[in-house]
Amino acid sequence: MGVLLGARLANTGNRVCFIDQPRQVEEARRHGLRLTSAHGMDASIEKPDISVNPDDFGTQDLIILAVKAHHIPAVAPLLGPLLKDDTAILTLQNGLPWWYFYGHGGEYDGRRLNSLDPDGTIAACIDVSRVIGCTAYPAAEVVAPGIVHHVEGDRFTLGELDGSDSERCKAVATTLIASGFKSYVIDDIRAELWLKAWGALSFNPISALTRATMEEICLSPHTRWLAAELMREAQAVANRLGVHFRHTIEKRLEGAQKVGAHKTSMLQDVERGNPLELDALLGSVLELAELTATPAPLLRGTYACCKLLNDKLGAASRVAAQRV
Repeated sequence: MGVLLGARLANTGNRVCFIDQPRQVEEARRHGLRLTSAHGMDASIEKPDISVNPDDFGTQDLIILAVKAHHIPAVAPLLGPLLKDDTAILTLQNGLPWWYFYGHGGEYDGRRLNSLDPDGTIAACIDVSRVIGCTAYPAAEVVAPGIVHHVEGDRFTLGELDGSDSERCKAVATTLIASGFKSYVIDDIRAELWLKAWGALSFNPISALTRATMEEICLSPHTRWLAAELMREAQAVANRLGVHFRHTIEKRLEGAQKVGAHKTSMLQDVERGNPLELDALLGSVLELAELTATPAPLLRGTYACCKLLNDKLGAASRVAAQRV
């Protein structure tokens, strides 16, 4: 998602700085960054401004936090050199966010989600007043280091955590629109995040466990049933928190099937041996299920299977590192 946004933003005149891991930085410096698109909106940056060190760039107007949710605790303490008084931070993670109850205003206002910020590192390093919530709908796949293919989708829905109408949200949306995306500002970003997570928390784990694409999951009556039941349990949790979905489960399944032979981000991580976004997609929902006393047996069982898979991926990665 970082390359998708960064390449498009840079190609429309914005100064974009990238921060990434050493291997990706080395590849990007040698070969540039390239975005291919199924819709003819290719983009490239021959010499990207990229580094592993935030100190190299100075303060920024906007930070787009495009890392996986489980990487945020490690990244958050590094953001200091990028911040000025009015720097905003746009969060793009799958699932429910670490800031869910900050600025919530309800019964659980200010409560920390232990599944996403277990020791409070994120909250200590990121002033929540900087955060703009975002639901990112594009689907993209990493083809090779520095090369990303945009499969489909171009919508980014934005919102302040307290639902207020802000000029900074409008400014970010305007910038995204000028770069060829669709972007809207809404007054209830949590409802939109739930709607996106509703499908992701079912399709991502099933795809990781079965190695199936979105289309294959929907065409199999067995996995289609499981996806629907996982969504049903998650919907009950959301309802307990006052969130109600504007779509039916069947409509959500039909939409997923139309995506076609797309591999979910979690399946892509399995294939690369990377850690899974397990707590953002499932752990957080289970924490909310416990908080609201909502039964979620299938979500819990799916989490257990994916947790073992994640542990095995971690063990395999450690063995590979030792061999190197």
